[in-house]
Amino acid sequence: MSQKNLFDNTETAFVLKSDSELERAYFLFKMISNEPLVRIGTAVTNFAIKAHLPVQGLIRATVFDHFCGGVSEQDCMPVVDKMYTKKVCSVLDYSVEGKEEEAQFDAVLKKTIDLLEFADEKDAMPFGVFKPTGLGRFLIWQKKTEGTSLTEEEEKEWNRIEERFDIVCKKAYDCDVALLIDGEESWMQDAADELVAKMMRKYNKDKAIIYNTLQLYRHDRLAYLQQLHEEARVYDFKIGVKIVRGAYMEKENERAKEKGYPTPICKDKQHTDQNFDMTMEYIFQNIKDISVFIGTHNEESSYKAMQLMKQFHIPKDDFRVWFGQLYGMSDHISFNQATKGYNVAKYLPFGPVRDVMPYLIRRAEENTSVAGQTSRELNLLSQEKKRRKL
Repeated sequence: MSQKNLFDNTETAFVLKSDSELERAYFLFKMISNEPLVRIGTAVTNFAIKAHLPVQGLIRATVFDHFCGGVSEQDCMPVVDKMYTKKVCSVLDYSVEGKEEEAQFDAVLKKTIDLLEFADEKDAMPFGVFKPTGLGRFLIWQKKTEGTSLTEEEEKEWNRIEERFDIVCKKAYDCDVALLIDGEESWMQDAADELVAKMMRKYNKDKAIIYNTLQLYRHDRLAYLQQLHEEARVYDFKIGVKIVRGAYMEKENERAKEKGYPTPICKDKQHTDQNFDMTMEYIFQNIKDISVFIGTHNEESSYKAMQLMKQFHIPKDDFRVWFGQLYGMSDHISFNQATKGYNVAKYLPFGPVRDVMPYLIRRAEENTSVAGQTSRELNLLSQEKKRRKL
């Protein structure tokens, strides 16, 4: 099979799915492909959860079990172990969003440390992950980014955020488990970039342990990486980056319009794709300084990355290059790449059903907006159903 149709192999893609799981996946993507249905479904689900209606069982048996690993890290282990038999690793992602209180931030800190210790014991789990706003209020990040002065109380809050960051990054360093720090909205991101770079200077002396996230629908991110690279040369540290297209496009464009500043988002999908591929090329040219986690569901970019690795004589299993997709999506990319010997990891969200719902709703809405993606998933699932019947 030539490289160009590597992702068409549905037998490899869905090797771990039972017939009933295949049917469920087909049903879910069929639902997601219908935009009005997604809108109604998310509204009804939100209402049902807020009203404490007994819908958790139904959610768990359908959308939750398809896109999430379980309600706790132990609950995820059967999924982690099963995927690892096919050389697909897992990144356990505690997907509880939008907390506002210090006690909750301390709880996320503890959970992230527990997960790093957990990952330290398992070859199947090479990464930890967290969101900056998991460790401190969005407003504080925003004020730091905007350069607004903080009150005395807020200064203390910011110091606690820095402290939590350092505790987590030191833990990752001690466990020798790489740590992916997610990207968020542009109006809080500068403060996060600055703090993550500080952690890289401290902990990425010999290799990349701390990874920042570049959302490449932002047209300024390649320039940012080049500037970080200059800094890395001066201070002699390695860079870790996760590259993704980005998750907050509508929000970014709406806010830019409302506040009257130029949007940070590329003008169209084509420019975003170009930005993504150019950034990837820059990274591969500088692989001795930059390690990368390529988070993409885009087949063209995945082929392009494999081609660039060949061009720059980078071995398929080089520890500095990882490919990643979300659990429940793009199995045709993950499992087919893994069989060819590339490093592949699935982001495996988990957490209490009601707490993970905002994450799941965002997934459904994102999928709806990427029409080609959903129809490709449906097409492959239906091919596999036919293949099994034969």
